[in-house]
Amino acid sequence: MAGHSKWANTKHRKAAQDAKKGQTYAKSAREITIAAKLGGGDPAGNFRLRTAIERAKAAGLPNDNIQRAIEKGAGSAEADNMESVIYEGYGPGGVAVFIETMTENRNRTAGDIRSYFNKYAGNLGTDGSVAWIFEEKGLIQLDQSTLSEEEAFEKAIEAGATDFEPNTEEGVYEIYTEPADLNTVANTLNDQGIAVQSAEITRVPTNTAPITEEDKAKDLMKLLIAIESHDDVQSVYTNFEMDETLLERVSS
Repeated sequence: MAGHSKWANTKHRKAAQDAKKGQTYAKSAREITIAAKLGGGDPAGNFRLRTAIERAKAAGLPNDNIQRAIEKGAGSAEADNMESVIYEGYGPGGVAVFIETMTENRNRTAGDIRSYFNKYAGNLGTDGSVAWIFEEKGLIQLDQSTLSEEEAFEKAIEAGATDFEPNTEEGVYEIYTEPADLNTVANTLNDQGIAVQSAEITRVPTNTAPITEEDKAKDLMKLLIAIESHDDVQSVYTNFEMDETLLERVSS
């Protein structure tokens, strides 16, 4: 099994199951802020913001918190010191790890992230050390139960998608776009009555790092879970490739 480009999307992410409600709220609010900052504060024209709001509501984030997060990202609220910071490094077995954070104290966040790499046999790298491994793309997901694979493929390509991939494990069709075309493609599908489950910018690895040794696999899982559990971390992308049996064993 190849590690999904976004660690946060794998079913083996224990951190999501163990996260405290406060941490979940903070991450949801930051996701909304980032979406509003990048694409504007109107959910009707910003599909990434719309899906971020839907996920936040599903997580129980109050409407007042959602509105404040939108205003903060759109620049209408009083500015704070929050900034988007990228961290890059290599985990056990040479696995590339690309981390997106939203923080008001980059020194604190950098220290925490560095400590995780040091603890679990990895190395925090410099800017650009692993970014070249990941290609930025728009990712739209459709529920497979809502339409056939053939229809989903045809509609996606007609709307301007660059790639299409069924994900039977998650029960979705994954539609890839150029980053700048994400909202256009998502809105086109939505206007045709096709329910878009999510729309976001993701990073897809151009190569993979195979992990076959159990000790390295365990350290890698511990590293990824530690990073994902940090309050400031929004997304974690990696390029590991691991046998399903080994992945299940080290994740249990």
